[in-house]
Amino acid sequence: LSIHLLSGDNPAAAQAVGKQCGLQPDEIHALMRPENKVAFTYELKALGKRVAVVGDGINDAPALAAADVGFALGTGLDIAVECGQIVLVSSDVRGVTRAIRLARRGARTIYWNLFWAFAFNIVTIPMAFFNRLDPALAAAAMALSSVCVVLNSLRLIYAKLD
Repeated sequence: LSIHLLSGDNPAAAQAVGKQCGLQPDEIHALMRPENKVAFTYELKALGKRVAVVGDGINDAPALAAADVGFALGTGLDIAVECGQIVLVSSDVRGVTRAIRLARRGARTIYWNLFWAFAFNIVTIPMAFFNRLDPALAAAAMALSSVCVVLNSLRLIYAKLD
């Protein structure tokens, strides 16, 4: 992930916040107007990058809408919340990291569920077709397969995302 701080604040304030976040000076952009934030977003997208924007105010709303994914802080203005695809209920931006981890973990879970469902079908359908598997046993195995998919998905509830 490449992170940039786009701030409408003065350069000294933006540099102070960026330094606390561990950003390099070339990753910190101050005195950014809403149209500059949108232009920066489109520049990154033109380079083939997927862009996520985090914002909480009216100045962030256009960039939130232009991004591939907009994270609106729920404590911000309604316009930002409306423009963001994901609304974080607190003002804690660490929620963005947790949301990204959850999305990646969810996608990985979906891939594994698909793998096991297809593996089950590749094995059992030919066996049932050639009468090598009792139909009642095949039905029970299908139900067990569905239960395994659900249980695997439920693991996301207990995922450690911090």
